[in-house]
Amino acid sequence: MILDNLKSIMNDMLAFFEYYFTHMTIADYFDIAIVALCFYLAYVFIRDKRAGKLAAGVLVLMLIRTISEQFGLVTTHFIMRNIFDVGIIALVIIFQPELRSALEAVGSEPLKGLKMIGEQRGNQTLSKAIDEICTACCNMSKEKTGALIVIERDTKLGEYIKSGTIVDAETSSYLLENIFFKNAPLHDGAVIIRQGRIHAAGCYLPAASADRVNKDLGTRHRAAVGMSEVSDSIVIVVSEQTGTISVAYNGHLKRQYDYALLNRALTSILIEHDMNNKNNKMKKKEKKNRKSKDVEAEGDD
Repeated sequence: MILDNLKSIMNDMLAFFEYYFTHMTIADYFDIAIVALCFYLAYVFIRDKRAGKLAAGVLVLMLIRTISEQFGLVTTHFIMRNIFDVGIIALVIIFQPELRSALEAVGSEPLKGLKMIGEQRGNQTLSKAIDEICTACCNMSKEKTGALIVIERDTKLGEYIKSGTIVDAETSSYLLENIFFKNAPLHDGAVIIRQGRIHAAGCYLPAASADRVNKDLGTRHRAAVGMSEVSDSIVIVVSEQTGTISVAYNGHLKRQYDYALLNRALTSILIEHDMNNKNNKMKKKEKKNRKSKDVEAEGDD
């Protein structure tokens, strides 16, 4: 009986391979290559880890289930079938650290490439927005048009955006000058720039206490300092009385900016400083991952 079953299985396998290899197309070769690569990568990943022994145990159980099904071992097949029904969830729990590491490894390199492309495009958009903001501020400075521009960074300003009107437009000097044109509907509030775009206008900002700002300065300057105190945003002010351009950052107000100084300051903080912070965070994360892998390797030993 057992020999007959073995002969039947062998004949079926030979017939299958004979048919398959005589009818293979280019797509089939690619299919086999991809599957082989996946199996190889899985083997390399679990070879030197604790998961290797667990995977070997799973393969043994799968073999027992296959044999019990082929040879009619009813009780053994019943037990194996129920083990596998519940075992999928158990495997996810047992292999959780390894599965997480594998998915991170698979996704890290492609995502790094996409992230770099996204960051380059984001920096280009931001650089263009900085040029437009500097041009608008210098033009409004000459005309002595009051303006208040907030550039959002990591701290989200949703609660202040709600107090204004959503614009969501590409940043341009003409649009900024029109928004702050005297007696325009939105000229009396602040413009909030998000991700290089004019996101909202006519927004109301928290004002700093009177002793934090020179008494000769008005409400726009107090609002600029107040916003820079409660967030990491950069706030640009154009004085309506003198046309002086000022920048509030980290609770401090600096004045007397021209186009070159303003462009340099915004580029330094928004692009160079933020890029350095991201690089430092990535280095710390990689260092932390290396330490965790070293600890895991010691545990395996």
